[in-house]
Amino acid sequence: MEFNATLIGEAIAFAILIALTVKFVWPPLINAIEERQRKIEEGLEAADRARKELADADSRAADEIKQARAEAAAIIERANQQATQIVDKARTDALLEASRQKAAAQADIESMAHRARAELRAQVATLAVAGAEKILGREVNADTHKALLDELVAGI
Repeated sequence: MEFNATLIGEAIAFAILIALTVKFVWPPLINAIEERQRKIEEGLEAADRARKELADADSRAADEIKQARAEAAAIIERANQQATQIVDKARTDALLEASRQKAAAQADIESMAHRARAELRAQVATLAVAGAEKILGREVNADTHKALLDELVAGI
């Protein structure tokens, strides 16, 4: 193999091409590759942060749902207690009203019974006078025998 000027010229041209490539082409390529790697790393980190934030948000949402359910259960329990209290109060009020009406009805019944007894006594007294008149065959004066008739009515 012979070394001639062409080979040396080609080697020098190749060396110049490599030097120019290393000086002017290679740094922008390396910078572009490094920039691309940095953006990919940032994207992956952002995706990881987003996943973590999503997991945190899901956890907070689950906690808030659990808390809301507990509050709803407490509200329902209070409502049930209030309903029970209202029903118990209504029942108590109804029993009091029923006993009051029963007492009023009993008083009315006793009042009517006293009036009926008084009317019956008056009628018995009239019948007794009429019976005595028939038995004696003459008129019996109710005013003169009032004490006797009152005693008879009291005995009945």
